[in-house]
Amino acid sequence: MPTISRFEEIEAWQTARELTKMIYSVTEEGKISKDFGLKDQLRRAAVSVMSNIAEGFESTTQPAFIRYLGIAKASAGEARSQLYVARDVGYLTEQQFLTMSQITEKVSRQLSRFISYLETHPQSQRTREESAEYEV
Repeated sequence: MPTISRFEEIEAWQTARELTKMIYSVTEEGKISKDFGLKDQLRRAAVSVMSNIAEGFESTTQPAFIRYLGIAKASAGEARSQLYVARDVGYLTEQQFLTMSQITEKVSRQLSRFISYLETHPQSQRTREESAEYEV
């Protein structure tokens, strides 16, 4: 796996960003836009996937990064579960549900593979080298 220097380079983060944009777009219209609880929870779950990947990457140790990736994966599951609710009450079309559900599954698989990779390559306890120079 090539060295990643910014969280924006992580494929799972890119997929989570795509999911978040889609969820924000879909929840701006129709009946779901008026269900503030579900709308808010669905958006928070999607944002949580992106945020935890970024926060984990910026953490200082590989075990912490793995923990944050696990939280991101859990949030992807939460978003997928909420998509079922939105579909079941008629807020989403079947196509909208399928598209977003597939993206949540994709990001979940990406996170699983990334976690497995990091767990099998424990030689580095840091996610990246510190290269910042400080002036006093």
